[in-house]
Amino acid sequence: MEWLNNLSKAIEYIENHLDQEISFDETARIACCSTYYFQRIFSYVVGISLAEYIRKRRMTQAAFELQRTDKRVLDIALKYGYASPTSFNRAFQSVHGISPIAAKEKGAILNAYPPIRFSVKVSGGSAMSYHIIENPAFRIVGIRMNLVDDMEENQKNVPLFWEQALNDSRFSELCALNNAAPNGILGVSVYENPENIFYYIAASSSSKAFDGAYEYEIPASTWVVFENNGYFKENVQSVFRRFYTEWLPFSGYEYAGLPDIEVYPIQHKTIQNGHSEVWIAVKKEKEN
Repeated sequence: MEWLNNLSKAIEYIENHLDQEISFDETARIACCSTYYFQRIFSYVVGISLAEYIRKRRMTQAAFELQRTDKRVLDIALKYGYASPTSFNRAFQSVHGISPIAAKEKGAILNAYPPIRFSVKVSGGSAMSYHIIENPAFRIVGIRMNLVDDMEENQKNVPLFWEQALNDSRFSELCALNNAAPNGILGVSVYENPENIFYYIAASSSSKAFDGAYEYEIPASTWVVFENNGYFKENVQSVFRRFYTEWLPFSGYEYAGLPDIEVYPIQHKTIQNGHSEVWIAVKKEKEN
């Protein structure tokens, strides 16, 4: 459960710095992972991005101050990191639906977003179909795009990248390359360092790559493989959320920090549902 404790400590840091600069790098350091992986894990577990969570918490606190004090809107805006009333007004309205000035009126209806508390919840929900395999090192070949630390930006750009890939003349060549597990067309998130974060659309292959293709070697590891049937986007996001909140805490394994792999059926047109898999590398927990 150490990862859960680390997430809680990271949230505590955020809560203590709502009226100060919040460093995503420091938040991730407290959580004992890279900035990229912390934002990725956070968005899957919580359901919103880290940036959106911080914005909602700050606007919640700002609303409390507007209603219980005589402070000027500008002073409260500056306190919570907004250099201009315009940007503060925009952020405030996105959370509460009314302006900061209107929030001072008696009877104003506002939204409160309390701080997150991480805990393991036993819900007795639907089963997670999975199996664990030992897979040797394998090479992926394909096309890639740069990712950034901003998960909101990535979530906008990756679907566009898939759309472009499916309309790319090289996509049929990519499909033909697959000759090793995982079998299918892969979506692979690769973190090398803060300057080199990539999302690959690729195939596992020992064949010669086509011109302009990128290659990446994924090391041998233990993988937990979750199988899904249904709408791709919702299922993949649900798997990652349930992996962190339901499967991992009780499994006796730790997250290994290798590239996460989405496996889709080989296709030559845009389809949004069917059978898919998610491969997540794990390692056995260290015994105390």
